[in-house]
Amino acid sequence: MSDLTSPVHRALDADAMRPADIRGTTRILGVFGDPVEHSVSPQMHNAALARLGLPFVYVPFRVVPVALEQALRSLPALGIVGVNLTIPHKERALGLVDEATDEAREVGAINTVHCVGGRLIADNTDGRGFYTPLREAGFDAASQSVVVIGAGGAARSVVFRLAREGAGAIWLANRAIERAEALARSVTDAGYGDRLVRPLALHDATALGSAMAGSDLLVQTTRAGMYPNSGEIPAIPAEALHAGMLVYDLIYNPAETRLMALARSRGCAVMGGAKMLVYQGAAAFERWTGIWPPTEVMEAAVNSSLPAA
Repeated sequence: MSDLTSPVHRALDADAMRPADIRGTTRILGVFGDPVEHSVSPQMHNAALARLGLPFVYVPFRVVPVALEQALRSLPALGIVGVNLTIPHKERALGLVDEATDEAREVGAINTVHCVGGRLIADNTDGRGFYTPLREAGFDAASQSVVVIGAGGAARSVVFRLAREGAGAIWLANRAIERAEALARSVTDAGYGDRLVRPLALHDATALGSAMAGSDLLVQTTRAGMYPNSGEIPAIPAEALHAGMLVYDLIYNPAETRLMALARSRGCAVMGGAKMLVYQGAAAFERWTGIWPPTEVMEAAVNSSLPAA
């Protein structure tokens, strides 16, 4: 017997998904991931769809890596309008679609697929999702020195967006410096300058501390501190956190990570990842429906879906 209190069922009980409201004319959106049970995207998107009265429903699909190509190629046949992609599919899926935006090709990963005329059109909205909250907070990356922790898929979107916004220097700290060096080469190859991204070994506390001391923004892109491992914190020199620095942790669960609490105690401004989740989702929502969604409704749905602190 299935457990009706499991995260999967809780992800499916949004008000917008009442069985009486789902008809043959209902159009389907969703998210592919493995795992996907933790995702709050169904609550977020269904809240916006319900507010706008649109005939769509957004559902989570657990898609294991070996089934990704088959799942994507099935979208047109099933009449699914579009999907988001989350871990671990973003990079591999780029080679499985028919067309991709310039931003998606530049980043080398996709998070949104739209079925148009039987073709799979891909985009990456993570960079816009990342930068819009910064802009709202009054931060302009132009000519700024920024420290980015991590060199994975999220970091790629962050680094390329900072490059497009004219950042002066991007210090990229990662446990495996080879991954940071590879990302730095990708940015150079894209034409953003030979020394814009400067790789660091995360364990080199002296070099990382120096970079942090001269930077106004630190962006944390790794899973360190993500639920259920909320007690973790990235291995950064705490003494280099300073008043006037904005610390932006892309994790949204928990709403305040240990890194954010530490940064706040050191006089830093802090920002979590909920708004990034909302704005990357809003850009995908607009692509699928042609309508910019009520982001305040989406953010409220995210916050109400997270466990209490």
